[in-house]
Amino acid sequence: MAALRTEPEADVKDAGPGPRRGGDAREGMQTAKYTHAQPSPSLGNAKFRTPVVLEILEKHFERLTEDKTIPGTVLLATSASCSGILANFILRYCFKVKYDALKTYASAVALPFLSTIVANKFFVTDALYSSNISKENCVLRSSLVGLVCGVVYPSGLAFAKNGRLAVKYHTVPLPPKGRVLLHWFLLCQTQIKAMLVPLVFQTQFGLLNGLQQYAVYKKTCENTIPED
Repeated sequence: MAALRTEPEADVKDAGPGPRRGGDAREGMQTAKYTHAQPSPSLGNAKFRTPVVLEILEKHFERLTEDKTIPGTVLLATSASCSGILANFILRYCFKVKYDALKTYASAVALPFLSTIVANKFFVTDALYSSNISKENCVLRSSLVGLVCGVVYPSGLAFAKNGRLAVKYHTVPLPPKGRVLLHWFLLCQTQIKAMLVPLVFQTQFGLLNGLQQYAVYKKTCENTIPED
């Protein structure tokens, strides 16, 4: 009898913790579902990305609008485009080229403009704010940018493009072998002297642009408050 009584009691005792284990399993499933239902931190942060990006873009736009060196650089690049138009017109007249006018004039306008802006940014503006070059060095670099990108590069570009068209369409006598550049230079040496006018203007614009950029840089340094 004692054995019979102990066996049910043992069964009851063994069966007692059973519901607790089931409850623990259910609670574990609920917590797992809850953790899966929670949004990931990346998705929560994604909601704040757009305002941050817009704020950064607004700050960059404000800096660009407050930058007083842009008008001088644009003026220097515009004069380089005008120089490219003049060089292209002179060389088309010298080589008697009447074909592909739109292509040659488009490249003579766009390429000197872009090259002047890029060269001025890398060799003048960035060098001024990073390595703190002197006033004379800044003016010299700006004048060289105006001279090279505003006179030498447009003239060489127009010379190459119109020379190819002259050879292609046989508008002028072909030069002898080994004397191509000399032949073409003698062919247009009188008219190419007109490029002295943009040479003077580009040098002056480069000097003024360098002086303006250095003045803006000095004013920016004076107005900057050092952070603690």
